[in-house]
Amino acid sequence: MNSVRENKTLSCGIDKKKIQKICGVKKFCYDHRAMNHQLWLEDVLKEFQCQTGTIHRTAPDGQHLSLVFQIGVPEILLDKISYIPFGKGIAGAAAEKREPIELCNLQQDLGGVARPDARKTNVSGSLAVPIFSADSTRVIGVVGVGMMSAHDFTCEEKLRLSQKSIELREEFDTQG
Repeated sequence: MNSVRENKTLSCGIDKKKIQKICGVKKFCYDHRAMNHQLWLEDVLKEFQCQTGTIHRTAPDGQHLSLVFQIGVPEILLDKISYIPFGKGIAGAAAEKREPIELCNLQQDLGGVARPDARKTNVSGSLAVPIFSADSTRVIGVVGVGMMSAHDFTCEEKLRLSQKSIELREEFDTQG
């Protein structure tokens, strides 16, 4: 397992505790007993003007992500993204580092994080954010979005997607 250096701030200067504090606010917009992942992800993609999206849940072993739902990912890649170790790829890196991971242009630069097959998505700008347990001690999933054009996600966009991920927490946080 790769060791992860603990940073107190994200690369954009936002304190990690601020994100965890924001993510600690219970703000639910959906009935989680009957969560419709397709509608939820479609709303997120529309809000962020993205064309692809994934929802992963942390597997019972606490070291892998299992695909729950996706939109726009080519079928050829579904096997590769259905079960991801923490630390592998963009979603796995977000889970391992416990912070948003973004790539401005996946087609030109894998950023040392993405796998070469990720280019088959035709996505350029991508962002993955961890979903934290209610007490912020565990990563219980990851939400990822991607757009076809190169894009530097702003700190505000990273915070917004982190806030949206809270809507999945109640459904996912069943291990605690």
